[in-house]
Amino acid sequence: MLAVMYSTQAILPELSHDFGVGAAEAGLTISVVVICVAAGAWVWGPVSDHYGRKRTLVAASALLVPPTLGAALAPTFEALLVFRALQGFVMPGLLAVGLPYVAEALVPRHGSRAMGYYIGALIGGGLVGRVGVALLTTVTGWRLALGLLAILPAAGAVVMHCSLLDLPLPERTPHRWHGIRAHLTNPRLLRATAAGCAFVFTFVGVFSYVTFRLEEPPFGWDTAQTGLVFSLWALGGLVPFAGQLAERTGWGRLALGSLGLAAAGVALSFSDAAAVLVLGLAAVALANFAGVMAAQLGVSEATVVDRGVASAVYFSIYYTVSALGGYVPGLAWEAWGWNGVAALSLAVTALGMAAVSSAARRPVR
Repeated sequence: MLAVMYSTQAILPELSHDFGVGAAEAGLTISVVVICVAAGAWVWGPVSDHYGRKRTLVAASALLVPPTLGAALAPTFEALLVFRALQGFVMPGLLAVGLPYVAEALVPRHGSRAMGYYIGALIGGGLVGRVGVALLTTVTGWRLALGLLAILPAAGAVVMHCSLLDLPLPERTPHRWHGIRAHLTNPRLLRATAAGCAFVFTFVGVFSYVTFRLEEPPFGWDTAQTGLVFSLWALGGLVPFAGQLAERTGWGRLALGSLGLAAAGVALSFSDAAAVLVLGLAAVALANFAGVMAAQLGVSEATVVDRGVASAVYFSIYYTVSALGGYVPGLAWEAWGWNGVAALSLAVTALGMAAVSSAARRPVR
């Protein structure tokens, strides 16, 4: 799913050229997906509570294939946006349902490291979507590169149908709206959500706008050099170890430690020394991956009832904030340069710390 979500991010210039649209318009191929993911989570989460996790995961994976092929064959830019929107609406059937499935089927058997492997796989998918599609586009063109991605959800539907445990129907309230209302006022869920939002806002903002800083003095890096900073995402391979740490410390302490690491990384980014700046970016990346895993553990522990709805609350807010993280720091950059971006990120991490500290004192509902 993550490979499909970010598949157009690295090929925006090609889309802009082929369809004759501006850079901002080409960027809509990402924005429309994020918006539809936030909206679709409210459908797929409750559906999984009603019909079961496995059935929902398999159906969503299969339904992701047609719009993925459609995006590759889109005759116009408007058609491409429609297919991207359909992809985004289907994706929460994997993302918002995968979280409670891992919590219910795998964490009890394998511990918190199971969530670490899950988050690590999401990170790997994001790399495939960005790097893999970009490399393949240079050889085959973007249409074939996007079309081949349909193999992933098609194969995923078959593999999940054959291998996933068919769990009993999850516990849920008789009336859907009662469950939604309860989770919208569930303090532990909302605070775990706030923690996840703090991580993604900081991560997206820092990595989106540090490229502008690196192209300016005293660095003067070119596009290829600035692109290398995204290789720091390989640190996501350490997330399973963070899962083992969460087993000993609890999700809240891991989230607090990760927020502290993110703040330290942002502080290092004030430096004009390239090595120190890159070290700071590495800290922000590692903190985000470990912290998002911790936040999702917090979501799974916040309730045992209507977990699909709880996941919908989390991901709808998370992806809305993710979209803001790509825009609001840009305003800070335009007004105050990198100092503005870093100061905003530090403020958001401080708010996240306050939220997690408050969550630790709340009972499970």
